[in-house]
Amino acid sequence: MVRIVLGVIAGFFAWVIAWVGSEKILSAIWPEFGTHQRAFQAAIENGGPFTADTGALLTHIVLGSIVSVMSGFLAALIAGENQRAPVFLGFLLLAVGVLKAVMSWPYVPIWYHLVFTALLLPMAILGGKLKNTS
Repeated sequence: MVRIVLGVIAGFFAWVIAWVGSEKILSAIWPEFGTHQRAFQAAIENGGPFTADTGALLTHIVLGSIVSVMSGFLAALIAGENQRAPVFLGFLLLAVGVLKAVMSWPYVPIWYHLVFTALLLPMAILGGKLKNTS
């Protein structure tokens, strides 16, 4: 059980680090993405206007899926099993994703909130399944 908890914790921190790091890298190599991110952050902090870019939103969905698969794999690897740790991690990611959706609800289209949040749990589980239990 301790290994499962450690796997979930490591998977969550790995998700956060990979997400933030990949956003920084994308912002550096894709100036429009960086501008979009800064405008979104300013709107969240100051309550100002914001127009979401569909390309950036789709990039976030793909990025979130990849990072969720990677973190689910890591959780399973550390836990030594590929079922419970990725599921628990997926539910943790889902809870944080819902919280983020609530905070950013007026700034991003509903389709994005639904798709991004809905993919967190199954992608973490998929990552866990990629770890062979033998």
